[in-house]
Amino acid sequence: MPVEELRYDKMVEEALRSVVRDALDFAALHGLPGDHHFYVTFRTHFPGVAIPDHLTARHPDEMTIVLQHQFWDLNVEDEGFGVTLSFSGKSERLIIPFAAVTGFADPSAKFGLQFQAVPFDEDEIDEDPGMEALTPPEPTEPPRDGGGDNGKVVALDKFRKK
Repeated sequence: MPVEELRYDKMVEEALRSVVRDALDFAALHGLPGDHHFYVTFRTHFPGVAIPDHLTARHPDEMTIVLQHQFWDLNVEDEGFGVTLSFSGKSERLIIPFAAVTGFADPSAKFGLQFQAVPFDEDEIDEDPGMEALTPPEPTEPPRDGGGDNGKVVALDKFRKK
């Protein structure tokens, strides 16, 4: 029987992804305290990612979302999360597997993580990794608070150490 290699790199990546999961879970349960806000970068064509076609067209490879003042229905599961954001005044539901996440930052805490891109073969990965619970039954409309469109896409370059 061949000896299996211990893949410490994969173990560390999974442990760090659990930090993202825990931070999002905290925000889902308690909201974001103080000045905390999250930038989450993910691959838009990764299997299991569900975003509107117009966002995929604008961001064919990677997209960064900001979770700060205006986000709704944040649901976190073991394999990924779902959130409703406003884009040009329209409520949009996004579902993102943690394996699709390539970056996470909380600038108020001067904290950031970057992940290796998880390779995938379109023929081998299930398009629905069991995250149906992340889709709410009805779309949620953002409140009419006049706050403008906070569904910004932001580059993380200014937070990376050079």
